Amino acid sequence: MAAATEAMAAARRRRPRGRRRWRARPSGCCGSSPRQSAPARGGRVARCGARGTRCGSGGAGSACWRPGGASGDRSGRGAGPGGPRAQETSRLASQIRRLYGANRRAEKPFWLCLTEFVVGSLIYEECFRMNDGFSNYLMDTTPESYLDLFPLDAIVYLTPDSQNVLEDIDPSKVYVLGGLVDESIHKKLTLHRAQEQSLQTARLPIREYMVKAVNTKNYHSETLAINQVFDVLSTYYETQSWPAALKAGVSTGKGYVLPDAVK
Repeated sequence: MAAATEAMAAARRRRPRGRRRWRARPSGCCGSSPRQSAPARGGRVARCGARGTRCGSGGAGSACWRPGGASGDRSGRGAGPGGPRAQETSRLASQIRRLYGANRRAEKPFWLCLTEFVVGSLIYEECFRMNDGFSNYLMDTTPESYLDLFPLDAIVYLTPDSQNVLEDIDPSKVYVLGGLVDESIHKKLTLHRAQEQSLQTARLPIREYMVKAVNTKNYHSETLAINQVFDVLSTYYETQSWPAALKAGVSTGKGYVLPDAVK
C-alpha cells in the first residue's frame, strides 16, 4: 500500500436516529445530497469498532475511504487503462469486497463508509465492475472527506508506523484505515498524512503478540491489506483476544507468527 487511497474506519456507535441507510449506488447515494445521509461532524456518528460499516442490525463501525493519491489526480484516475495503477486499484476493489463479506459474516458487524468516493473515479468504476451487487452493499459512500464528517478528536488513523499501540477498541472512536493504491511502499506515508491532519494514530499490536519467523528472504512486514486489518479488528471485537485477532488477519507470508507456532 502506498500512494494513498485512504481509509477504512470504524467506531463502535449507533447510527444516529432518523438517518437513512445510505447505500453505494451508481448515482452516488440515496437522498438528494451526501449531507443528508452522511454523519454530521458534530454527531460522532461513526460506529464502532473496526473499519466499519453498518451491515445488519446492531453493528457499528465507520469506514472511511479516500481514493486517489500521490500518483494520480484527486479523482483517483491516475495512470491509463491497464497500467500499474489500474491493476493496483483493482486489487483494492477486491479487498473492499472481501472486507464487506467478512463484515456480513461477523457476529458484531461494523458500519462502513467509503469517503472521497467520487463518481467516475477509477476506484468507483472498479468497485462496480468487479463486485457483483455493489450497488446494494449495506455501507455508506460519500465524495466528502472523513475530516469533514467526524470530529477530529474522534478519529484514530491506523498506520503501522505509529508509536502508539492499539490496546482496545473504543466505541466512541472512528478508526481510519490507511489504504494505498501503489505497489511500492512509501515509508511512513500514512503516518505523515495523519500528522499533517492533526489526527491520533495507532498501530496493531503485532510486535507485542507475535514474533518474527525465520524465512529464506528474511522478510517481515506489518503492512496489511485493508481486509486483513479489518479481520484483525473484527475478530478482536468479537473475542477480546489479540492473539486470536492477529492470527485471523496476519498471514504467515508477512513473516510474523504467534509464539506458540515456533515451539
